[in-house]
Formats: sequence, structure tokens, C-alpha cells
Amino acid sequence: MNFHKEPHTFVGEVSLIVQDLEQSLSFYKEVIGFKVLEQSERRATLTADGIHALLSLEEPDEALPKEPRTTGLYHFALLLPSREDLGKILAHLIKLNIQLGSSDHLVSEALYLSDPDGNGIEIYRDRPSSGWTWHGDQVEMAVDPIDARGILAEAEGKSWNGLPAGTVMGHIHLHVSDLKSAEEFYGKGLGFNVVSRFGDQALFISTGRYHHHIGLNTWNGVGAPAPSENSVGLNWFTLHFPNEEKRSSIIQRLESIGATVQEHDGKILTVDPSGNHIHLSL
Repeated sequence: MNFHKEPHTFVGEVSLIVQDLEQSLSFYKEVIGFKVLEQSERRATLTADGIHALLSLEEPDEALPKEPRTTGLYHFALLLPSREDLGKILAHLIKLNIQLGSSDHLVSEALYLSDPDGNGIEIYRDRPSSGWTWHGDQVEMAVDPIDARGILAEAEGKSWNGLPAGTVMGHIHLHVSDLKSAEEFYGKGLGFNVVSRFGDQALFISTGRYHHHIGLNTWNGVGAPAPSENSVGLNWFTLHFPNEEKRSSIIQRLESIGATVQEHDGKILTVDPSGNHIHLSL
């Protein structure tokens, strides 16, 4: 099942603030495998298929280094079409001697790394959803070691040529200051369902019984402040809705819980209780 097209609500594009655009572009092209869709002096938009924007990078005047213990980005996650694709990029990253983390989450197999500014990145592949284990409305996930040899064997003798065209923004995982207010905003406001809880520290939410389109955690501290303006990290991300009717109903839900919704330059914008900025898109 494709959880990243209508009728689901899903993350489309993630925008990051970086300190050095050229350095970041080099990393995202040569290490991650993006292609440049658009570029100006201070901004670049990146793609996997040459059509759809997945990541944008912006270098503001006087960009500040990434601040610790704030809300914002924990990681964005690129979903690859297959295990073979994961094997290709794993072999590529090993060849480049990139420092990696990894986990088998039962629903997926994932690699973790950071960009030059310390922004977190996950690259993963999903197991077939028919094999996921559900306990009522909660999906079973874990943090187990991956079968790295098995993943690499899938790609043996095959070359890495950048991100495959079928790559999508699988999910985003955010640091928030308070889980209760985050759950109200993303649940009652944006219409996501909680599909997994990690004690009182993290929530995983989705539409259409995906394992998660958004992760939310308080691992930077309950009550963590929002980062300073122009601090390296999350600038904004887009949520895609299946149609205008659905988006309009979500705007009404957001306003009913006291969330701010604004229109600016033809875009509809909101911000969560922890200061994470969201574009509501079609």
C-alpha cells in the first residue's frame, strides 16, 4: 500500500536552515544522492525524481549554529522503494566512511546519519504493511539490530546512482516541548491518529494506519524552548492533503482548538505549540 499519496495526509517537503549552502549541497548531492531542482545564491531545492521537491536548503544572513536542547527537527526520513535500494546506499555510505546508526523497527529497516550542520537524517525501507503487527490501533515497533549483511547482499554487484526516483519523504520526527499539547494539535487539529506510544516521552502518529508520518518526542526536555530565528535546523515542512475539502476541514479544526492559521504568498501556514512551522498543501 502507498501511504504517501491520497487519500492520506503525509509529509511532502522539508526545509532546513544551513550555515553554508555550498557545503550542504555537496553533502546532499554526493553523500545522500539528491539532484538539484532549483538553486539561487542562498537557497536550493532538491529532488530524487527531477520533478517533486523533497528537501530545500536555505542559508540566511548570519545563520547561527544548531542549538542544543531546543524544539525542532530530530530527523527527516527518506523512504526508499526497496531493500535493494537500501543496500546500495548502505554500501555507498560505508565506502565513504560515513558514521552511521541503524535499527530494525519491525515495520522497517533504517539507517541514521547527520548532515554537516548536525541535522538528523533517516534513510529507510518499509517491510510490507501486510506483515505489520497491530494490537488494536497500536502498531508494534522495536529498536533491534539490523541485518546489515543481508541488506548489503540485496545490492551485491549493483552500483549506486543516487536516490532512486521513487524516493519519498517518508516521515518527519520532531522535538516538542510538551506531548499533551502536541497530541491535541496534531490529533484534534490536524487529524492524525496515535499509532504508537513510547512511554510518556514519544508519540508516533499517522493517517491510514501507516506506522508513522510524524514522530514527536520530548527528548530535548519537557518545556524545551524553540530555537532562535536563523538557527540551523528545521525551517518548515509541508503536509499534503488529498483535496481542498479536506484541507478546509482541517483549517476549521485547527481554529477550533485555538491554533493560528495564516495565508502568506499563496501558502497556508500554521505553527505547532512548540514553534514548528507547517505549510498546509495540496
